[in-house]
Amino acid sequence: MGDKQTEKIEIDLLLEAIYQQYGYDFRNYARSSLMRRLHFVREKSDLERISDMIPLVLYEASFANQLLLDLSVTVTEMFRDPEFFLELRNKVIPLLRTYPFVKIWHAGCATGEEVYSMAVLLEEEGFYDRVQIYATDINQESLKIAEEGIYPVENIRKFTTNYQKSGGQSTFSDYYHAKYEMGKINESLKRNIVFSQHNLATDHAFGDMHIIICRNVLIYFDKHLQNHVFNLFNSSLITRGFLCIGSKESIEFSDIHTQFEAISSKWRIFRKLLPK
Repeated sequence: MGDKQTEKIEIDLLLEAIYQQYGYDFRNYARSSLMRRLHFVREKSDLERISDMIPLVLYEASFANQLLLDLSVTVTEMFRDPEFFLELRNKVIPLLRTYPFVKIWHAGCATGEEVYSMAVLLEEEGFYDRVQIYATDINQESLKIAEEGIYPVENIRKFTTNYQKSGGQSTFSDYYHAKYEMGKINESLKRNIVFSQHNLATDHAFGDMHIIICRNVLIYFDKHLQNHVFNLFNSSLITRGFLCIGSKESIEFSDIHTQFEAISSKWRIFRKLLPK
């Protein structure tokens, strides 16, 4: 049996152990990305084989928690892809305004930067008080960072540039205060955000959402899991609700592609069609 086949068996067994023990389902994540992350953990932990992680996952909680963090953490920033937020401001927000109350689901919110970006945008557009944001992620450690809303000052500088390019109407420093080389997001921006753990592979839909934002998460999933998640999003959205995915992601070959129209093809903003 070749080394690649043996390694595939090792990875399958490890992912099954993670799923059985902790309920985190990485079994349908894209293998190339998973393998890079697993080899990083293996080398960092000074292990000879990927299968050496299995007893550690089962019997050492600290190792398991760090492995889950390494497998699921995504890199993000506030107002990432400023043009996307400009499109939201110009094409989506005017339509959302027409609802008396709006529910937003940020799926795979990571450490919260894009969630706070949306809160800032809604505050500036004058109807944040009519909105409830549900921010979810598989990773508990990432959610803790998101809830705290504290980021390094060097990140804040990048956030400020992005904010200005996204059509920001104020001064970005109005939304945080700096101390000890860290910037803390104002508590007032958190007032309508609920952070909670959610596994897109195994957990339920969120009902009656007006907009779902899940950007640069699906690229880590294989086609089967992507399709599962798209169906989950479709069942979570109201008719005429909006779905926003990453610029390198596509609904084209999914079950739901005929049920949505593109509002912004470049920035992958779609609107759910009326049922035929």
